[in-house]
Amino acid sequence: MQKRIGFLSFGHWQPIPGSQAQTAADAHLQTIELAVAAEEIGIDGAFVRVHHFARQLASPFPLLAAMGARTNRIEVGTAVVDMRYENPLYMAEEAAATDLISTGRLQLGISRGSPEPALRGSESFGYVPGEEETDADLARAKTALFLAAIQGAGVARADTGTSGSNAMLALQPQSPGLAERIWWGSGTRATAPWVAEQGMNLMSSTLLVEDTGVPFDELQAEQIALYRRAWADAGWEREPRISVSRSVIPITSDVDRTYFGARAGAEGGDQVGYLEGTLARFGKSYMGEPDAIAAELSRDAAVQAADTVLLTVPNQLGVEYNARMLETIARHIAPAIGWHPATAATDVALAPSAGS
Repeated sequence: MQKRIGFLSFGHWQPIPGSQAQTAADAHLQTIELAVAAEEIGIDGAFVRVHHFARQLASPFPLLAAMGARTNRIEVGTAVVDMRYENPLYMAEEAAATDLISTGRLQLGISRGSPEPALRGSESFGYVPGEEETDADLARAKTALFLAAIQGAGVARADTGTSGSNAMLALQPQSPGLAERIWWGSGTRATAPWVAEQGMNLMSSTLLVEDTGVPFDELQAEQIALYRRAWADAGWEREPRISVSRSVIPITSDVDRTYFGARAGAEGGDQVGYLEGTLARFGKSYMGEPDAIAAELSRDAAVQAADTVLLTVPNQLGVEYNARMLETIARHIAPAIGWHPATAATDVALAPSAGS
């Protein structure tokens, strides 16, 4: 199994002292620049989180298209898009166009969504669940239509007055292979088999909305095992992709210690709390010396079970800081989980310089 690593940016911006992302323009443009820098380092993926009604990235497709146009190899994607807010047919057109611009590198993570500032915000966008329909039902129904559309299914009947046909029309453009690069963000073990049955890749975050008392990585590894079994049972021919997210902050400089030194000793384990009234387990943050983090991650059951690890970045600290952090991870931490640089050229770039 090829191990991949990518960065995951929440795209925060705030006009406060110390923030390098003071404006929305800063957050968007710096995300593009970080994707370019990450590709040069040899990182495999550049992913963004999507949130509405907040000073964060909310409209991913123009951003992902720009990231794709500025890079040549790195995957670009989301983790995740809240399907409750989406028009699935317009989204299918946008996704296909973005995938074509990025030459088939789009990895699109979608889900039912997560807690948000707005009260039933998707209803303000005009999407109201039907009677006795839950938010999850709405998101899954939209997902089914979206998946059909990107696979070329007819989704609108032709106008017989202009075409002389009543055939069902597919959306354009189509981007071959895109359907195999759709991921579902699963927050429980129970939803993992459903994801496999739909033929989607599995995306698991830094929390699960359940708790059995076992460490987070073991609970997440159980989720992955359930997904793999369901995938095999469904009879899909291709090998699925599975990602997990981790907060990894190597501390190697005085600047790192200023920002994160105090937290490194305080955040040593999982946390358990309530999220939207449901008991949830949150994975630990990995902060400290690179060697110590490498040893811990090598023992992380879910990191070992997944083919892709997404690393959250403190985007408000700017491109230079985050690029240096990703390079430290690439050199000193990621090899411990079986990762290798994406190209031969980056082997040279990551090699220790003379005298180092």
